Amino acid sequence: MKSSARRQRIIDALMEQGSVQVDDLATSLRVSRMTIHRDLDMLESDGIVCKVRGGATIQSNTLFESDFRYRERVALEEKRLLAEAAAELIEPGQAIILDGGTTIQALAPLLVQRRPLTVITNSLGICTALAEAPGISLIGLGGIYSRHYHGFMGALAERMLADLRANLLFMSTAAVCGRTAFHQDPQVAQVKRAMIAAAERRFLLVDHSKFGKTALNVLTDLTAFEAVFTGSALPQGVRRELAGQGVTLRIVQVPERVGRPADMVIGSEVAP
Repeated sequence: MKSSARRQRIIDALMEQGSVQVDDLATSLRVSRMTIHRDLDMLESDGIVCKVRGGATIQSNTLFESDFRYRERVALEEKRLLAEAAAELIEPGQAIILDGGTTIQALAPLLVQRRPLTVITNSLGICTALAEAPGISLIGLGGIYSRHYHGFMGALAERMLADLRANLLFMSTAAVCGRTAFHQDPQVAQVKRAMIAAAERRFLLVDHSKFGKTALNVLTDLTAFEAVFTGSALPQGVRRELAGQGVTLRIVQVPERVGRPADMVIGSEVAP
């Protein structure tokens, strides 16, 4: 097996399992442990995996944000319902900013119902989804393309945002602890801050699993957002703590059992 094919097999295993062990990979691919270590070193240098003791993971941690291809497969139902609740805030004729997170990408197919709109984004996925949509004026932010984030980053994107103003911002983040939002990548955090500065009203969409976690870079205080949308699995204690600190939560009801009809749970409520 060629090295490129072997590394793709490793990526496929990571996409399915989240983490892998060197010994298991060596056995299934019929190569030495040293070969697997070299493969993982190469994948880590490309920013796809994070090596850990005895193996590798594609799941996020304090320093490493998981690859876009993995994140877009996680918490699909919750992300869809968060997007549906947030879309209710959009009115025809507005200019909106969408960041490059997989949670925000779920908003893209809902926007044609709110047209005409001007959409500003650094997400290649959102640009592709809306490129041919009637009634959508699309502004793609420039910058250096990141395969890891499937979007454009850097000083050029920040300069473009400095010259733009939007009615609404919908943003996601990698981690939330207390009333602080975090992200692992400083360039991503910088572009997100420029988006915050360019919008009149700002909303954070983050699935419940991101709470109680930190990352290397402080992004912003949650009070920078008019409301934070998250799923109903967020513990009541966390809800009360954030509400007491001036954070407005919009709790979106998410089904507890797989296969439960989605139309039974669409909607949101303000957390106490």
